[in-house]
Amino acid sequence: MIPSPSTYPSDDRMDLLAGTGSSVATVPVVEVGAILGTGREAVILHKGERYRLRVTANDKLILTK
Repeated sequence: MIPSPSTYPSDDRMDLLAGTGSSVATVPVVEVGAILGTGREAVILHKGERYRLRVTANDKLILTK
């Protein structure tokens, strides 16, 4: 079962300032395991384009087109 994206309240959240105004939007936080499952890579579709997200041997994330 894949958990749904979550947001962290108060100080634990990541905020994005919208334009020059003072409004703040909360950025969703998703565990990489929810995307990769038990594997080390996944294909993500964005506007009809395929991107590959993979975990390297050094446990870093790489997103390539």
